[in-house]
Amino acid sequence: MKKRAKKIIGIVFGTLVVLIVAMLWYGLVMTYNENFDVRWTTDPDKQLYVSNFDGLSRSRYQFESNKGQTLTGYLYSAGDKNKKGIVVFAHGFGGGGHSNYMDHLNFFAQNGYYVFAYDATGNDESQGLGKNDGVGGLPQGVIDLNYAISFVEKSGNFPELPIVLFGHSWGGYSVSSVTKYHPEVKAVAECAGFYSSALMFQAEGKKLAGNAIYILMPFLRIHEFLKYGKYAWANGAKGFSSTDALVLIAHSKNDDTVPPEYGYDMYYKKFKDDPRFTFILYEDKGHSNLLDSEELFKTILAMYDKAVK
Repeated sequence: MKKRAKKIIGIVFGTLVVLIVAMLWYGLVMTYNENFDVRWTTDPDKQLYVSNFDGLSRSRYQFESNKGQTLTGYLYSAGDKNKKGIVVFAHGFGGGGHSNYMDHLNFFAQNGYYVFAYDATGNDESQGLGKNDGVGGLPQGVIDLNYAISFVEKSGNFPELPIVLFGHSWGGYSVSSVTKYHPEVKAVAECAGFYSSALMFQAEGKKLAGNAIYILMPFLRIHEFLKYGKYAWANGAKGFSSTDALVLIAHSKNDDTVPPEYGYDMYYKKFKDDPRFTFILYEDKGHSNLLDSEELFKTILAMYDKAVK
């Protein structure tokens, strides 16, 4: 009888464990999809156009990303002088595609660079994934950027010029991580970015669930690995350690969207003594207002000019 009782208890315990794991996995996948299986379009009231900028022109291109989804990008330029390089731009998450950043793209175009900017998967003019034609997850940003750089380099549509990267928020994470796959990039400007997809999910989850989010993190890592393979492990430290590119990292102490401890602080701790790196930490520019700093863009431009010589 004792053996039978132990067996029954073991079966019950095992069943409970399986049910708990299944519930946690289901909850994780549902939460993940609610946040990322969505499509983003630019608010028409905030839309900027080429016509808003004197002398700016663009040419439209389309290319495929990892699942065959078609992404749309534009090559921006200004003036007839010889260009110094090509800035490949990666936009942030949640507000639509690259057109939210037209004034910043115009700055580089007016200062001697081509700028290739595209809408990532599930944003504006680009196709999405899944039933909602959405983004899918944060690692998709690294994947799309990887394909975008390869398109610029190999399609034959663009002049053979040095490539530099610029990214904000999600795009900051993407430009940092992608250098593992494109060490030939000459310079990277990362603004208000985060270190890794898992860390950002953890940070947001902690706001809602407190320390309970740590229970879900192993399931997240498994889910993203099954979905994205090697890209699930992408992070900026791996990227920066794989290249000789010059790097500028800018952040603000009062950034509530991506607090400095989830990006800037980690990079500063690891690379502060590396002469390739420039760190700029503002006091009160928030998540997006740091892009309003004329000084910041002049510093980025000087880094690009140095890198492409």
